[in-house]
Amino acid sequence: MASRTAIRTAAARPAGPFATAPAAPHAASGTLVTSRPLDEYCGLFGLTRARLAALPGPLLDCPGGAAGLVAEARTLGCRAIATDPVYARPTAEIAALALAARSVMAATMAARPELYPAPRHCPPDRYLRSWDRARRLFAADRAAHPEQYVAAALPRLPFADGTFALTLSGFLLFAYPELFGADRQLAALAELVRVTAPGGEVHVHPLYDGEGRRSARLDTVRFALGELRIASEIRIVPPVGGGRRRRVLVLRRVGRPPRGGPG
Repeated sequence: MASRTAIRTAAARPAGPFATAPAAPHAASGTLVTSRPLDEYCGLFGLTRARLAALPGPLLDCPGGAAGLVAEARTLGCRAIATDPVYARPTAEIAALALAARSVMAATMAARPELYPAPRHCPPDRYLRSWDRARRLFAADRAAHPEQYVAAALPRLPFADGTFALTLSGFLLFAYPELFGADRQLAALAELVRVTAPGGEVHVHPLYDGEGRRSARLDTVRFALGELRIASEIRIVPPVGGGRRRRVLVLRRVGRPPRGGPG
């Protein structure tokens, strides 16, 4: 099947031990470009470095933002591709947006400390320094390996069917109900499954919006996914660093989608 390309507006909310609090988008673009390290991805999605190293194929991060995942995964022998509409911009501009997102997170943490784990579990300064390191890794890695950072956005991605062994999507599809209505959300989830190999998984987190409210559409979306022959489960990820348990939506293809359906 030929690759399909379309760039549309999408956004990413911050993630990690402090992810339950809302964060304002960047004023100019309507997006918040975050810079998460590999260990934060592992905590969010219930993964380990050993599992990533053992993947039989490449990993997709959608949306990737200014994360260090691609660079850090390479040190494990895992090839990763990140996709995000912000990659249409120069690296220096993306890094500046990520620095602004860091400031937003720091201000939110200071203003609403009750929303976050106690500092003894994950001191805010240490957490934010991990974003600084990831942002620097991203900037250097994108300069050295630009082909691994693809400018594109859901619900259409420029990858062939079954390209990735594992696909991760953090702080997007349920976090922004104003950007992803029911139809677009379903199409985006089906698209993530389309580009994931048979036997592979799609992991989606969180299942709530920027105010911490559980998605009211989750059950309906899961039913619609089933009609497209996409199996779904809610996987509970143990707490990390004093945080709360995470609920990750895990998707797998169990058959070919009906003709005319999403994906």
